[in-house]
Amino acid sequence: MAFSDPQSITIGASTASLPRTGSGPNSGTFTSPTGELKLTISHAVNKRARRTARIDIQKIVPDPLLPAVNAPRSASVYLVCDAPLTGFTGAELTDGIVAICDYLSASSGAAAARLLGGES
Repeated sequence: MAFSDPQSITIGASTASLPRTGSGPNSGTFTSPTGELKLTISHAVNKRARRTARIDIQKIVPDPLLPAVNAPRSASVYLVCDAPLTGFTGAELTDGIVAICDYLSASSGAAAARLLGGES
C-alpha cells in the first residue's frame, strides 16, 4: 500500500503540495514543484522494522563570507520508528510517534526550540 499522491506539508504558515516523484519497493518520494521541499517515506525490515519519514528543505541564502553571492543550503528533519518485528502493536507505536510529536510541538514548539538550542 502506498501513500496517496500528492502529500501536503505545512511549514510555518505555508502549505505545499508534494506530488509523488519516485517510488520503490520500500520507499516513496514526494517533491514540491520548486524542489525546495522533499518528503521521503522509507522502510527497512530485517530483524527489526525501521520506518522513516523525512523532510528535506532547500533554499538559497547569501553566502556569509561573500554576501553578494547566493549559496544553496539544505536541512533535513526526520522521524524514525525502530522496533522489533514482534512485541509491539501498531497502535502502541503510533502512540509513541504521536507522543514525541506532541511533546516537541507543545507550547508553540518550546521543546523543539530547546532541542535546537542544544539543551539536553
